[in-house]
Amino acid sequence: MLIHLHSHATTTPKVRAAIQASDEPASVLAERFGTTEQTVYKWRHRDSVHDRSHTPHELQIETEEETIQWIVSPSRADPGAGSCCGRSAHDVACVAR
Repeated sequence: MLIHLHSHATTTPKVRAAIQASDEPASVLAERFGTTEQTVYKWRHRDSVHDRSHTPHELQIETEEETIQWIVSPSRADPGAGSCCGRSAHDVACVAR
């Protein structure tokens, strides 16, 4: 089985499961597994032994209202195939950048 860990992971799913199953103090587990007590506490409180997504749940920027209106407003230019809301895919991509 291939395990995908992020680049700074100090534990594996097997170690995380051992942490979750153990009643030993965090200091003992941290020393045993070569990690910090904070990491032990973190994995004890999680329901899973897998990494969480690091992808933002929301974009950090907002699209200006004028841009939104331009994209969704009817267009007289090329409302044919390959268009989005009456705008060509190229036009929408250029404005979205």
